Amino acid sequence: MPERLWQTLADPARQALPALTCDATTLSYAELNQAVAARVEQLNALAVRRLGLYRDNGIDWVIDDLAALKAGIVCVPIPLFFTPAQVAHLAQSAGLDSFSGAAWPGFNEIASGLWQGAAQAVSLPQGCAKITFTSGSTGTPKGVCLSAAQLLNVAQALYEVSLPAQVEQHLCLLPLATLLENVAGVYAPLLAGAHIQVPRLSALGWQGGGSLEAAAFLSALAHAQPHSLILLPQLLKLLVQAAEQQGFALPRLRFAAVGGAHVAPVLLRRAQVLGWPVVEGYGLSEAASVVCLNRLANPQLGTVGEPLPHVEVRLAEDGEVLVRGNTFLGYLGDSHAQEPWLATGDIGQWQGTALQLIGRKKNQFITAFGRNVNPEWVEAALLQYPGIVQAWVCGEAVAQNRALLVLAEGVSDAHVVAWLAEVNSQLPDYAQVHVWQRAAPFTATNGLLTANGRLRRAALLTRFPLVDLDSTAVAAQEHA
Repeated sequence: MPERLWQTLADPARQALPALTCDATTLSYAELNQAVAARVEQLNALAVRRLGLYRDNGIDWVIDDLAALKAGIVCVPIPLFFTPAQVAHLAQSAGLDSFSGAAWPGFNEIASGLWQGAAQAVSLPQGCAKITFTSGSTGTPKGVCLSAAQLLNVAQALYEVSLPAQVEQHLCLLPLATLLENVAGVYAPLLAGAHIQVPRLSALGWQGGGSLEAAAFLSALAHAQPHSLILLPQLLKLLVQAAEQQGFALPRLRFAAVGGAHVAPVLLRRAQVLGWPVVEGYGLSEAASVVCLNRLANPQLGTVGEPLPHVEVRLAEDGEVLVRGNTFLGYLGDSHAQEPWLATGDIGQWQGTALQLIGRKKNQFITAFGRNVNPEWVEAALLQYPGIVQAWVCGEAVAQNRALLVLAEGVSDAHVVAWLAEVNSQLPDYAQVHVWQRAAPFTATNGLLTANGRLRRAALLTRFPLVDLDSTAVAAQEHA
């Protein structure tokens, strides 16, 4: 499978076409091939075996990544918003011998932008090409080991599924250290011979891992006018609101995939009304990213679509989603053999041939009356309202479910109570929100979000104990 990528990049018909753009610099496919070959030669000459890719988004990030893949060097993308403690843990546990892009204590600069140090003796699964670290729900990142074939199986499947859209220009909105953007935003567009725009994160308005300056973000999109995008739910919500309230437009958009967390069907309907081809998907690092994706020709709102052709998906007796066919080599430091079917921890059900996700198995809470509640669905219902920016719902072992809400400027208590009444009318009594409280934004910087925008529920519960919510929350029926 990796050979297919190199053959595609070397296609004579593509050599004069633009491949990558960052700021005012554009590389053609011929120039990209030359740059990758030169980087492979340099890395091999310096005996680099495990490379920490510690760069901002840009052309150099892609060149380093492709060169490591081609040279058989283990590549470890490092999110720039990881704390120094997280980076140190990553470097030691992966046995990095080199850093590219930024310096790191104990590593000496041996070439421009490349630092090298003493390598830790760490064994890896055979065939490991990339280790992607996900911070998950705790502060210690966990390394997921993947082969080149696994990564490119996903890229090939996404390329084939998106063929009807005829994508010729993709804009990378997420950090390239995010596996989803790396695979679906670089490898898949390269297979399509597309032109990939990789602006620096600051040019997109990103401020750390979980804060975004909306005006810069919208300006970057208005200027780029891409054919395809990969979105998180919060990014889609921002775009839809800008289109509805400010007339923001994406007339050239042909394909946009949204994932990373549950998406409210009403938000997807609003995108459809705008004429945007937005579809929801589902994946996880342990499956090398995307597993399911709605098809443009027949999107099924409320589902994450059908499995991609390179994997199989089934449900366990308790509804847990199981995946087989393209699963990871193992966790870093874990020598246990992988089971044929990967238990994802997600709970789902089938809607015809499409998968509908209900929530995370471990995120379920049990109320004081013994009822199981999946908070993701309640949160998604709350987030359909433009004035609710973020929501966390909890209710473990208490009689009344709580919601911690991050609200837009100018939203009054009366607004929230009215919205809660609408949401509660659609929920069984045991899942309804009974009391709520305002909160400051949840971000990766303050430890309340993961890198891809998921709530850190354990951290939220530690920061906002239910007993404290009892004394400061507003009853959901007040002001009604």
